[in-house]
Amino acid sequence: MSLTRISRRSVLTASAIAIAVSALVPVSAMAADAPAAPAAASAAQKQAATPSDVLASTPWKTTGAVDQDGNRVALDDPAVSNFVGWAYFDADGTYTMYNLDDSPKLHGDWTVTADGSERWINAKDANGKVLFERTVPIVQLDKNVFTYRVFPDADNTDVYYDIVHTKTNHVEPGTDGRGPGANGNQGGNGDYHFNNGNAR
Repeated sequence: MSLTRISRRSVLTASAIAIAVSALVPVSAMAADAPAAPAAASAAQKQAATPSDVLASTPWKTTGAVDQDGNRVALDDPAVSNFVGWAYFDADGTYTMYNLDDSPKLHGDWTVTADGSERWINAKDANGKVLFERTVPIVQLDKNVFTYRVFPDADNTDVYYDIVHTKTNHVEPGTDGRGPGANGNQGGNGDYHFNNGNAR
């Protein structure tokens, strides 16, 4: 009789262990299928890019201008020619701009509002003295296109030009390939005018 009790206890104990083990197996299997935490964090970081991050993410080239009626304006038109060139916005809040022949144009400081609605720049001389400041409304800012609006007469907002820039892999002049355009990681999906190499 004591043997029967031991056998029953052994059977019950073994059964309890088997149930517990079988309950753990699916949990372990699910854990193995779960995505890794770093990948989820990486995706969250990509989605959290601020407008400033986007502007600093790539070099830009002026590729077009459009007036208030939607008409294309030649980039050598005096109304827009001063806004044409290569632009490099660094994450530290400084920028450098060049003419399309790679000659120096402007350098200074920049910011973009948190909502991405405006960009401010100043321009400095070689001694760091501020020459002027300019704030422009942003019409479009994404990883491929940066467009801002200029008003020839600040008192007349009915007349304006939208200055269109597209991402480029043009290496910043004077950097020997070490500038923001040197990383070769520009990508693209065909929905915009992509500037390849240093061609003008």
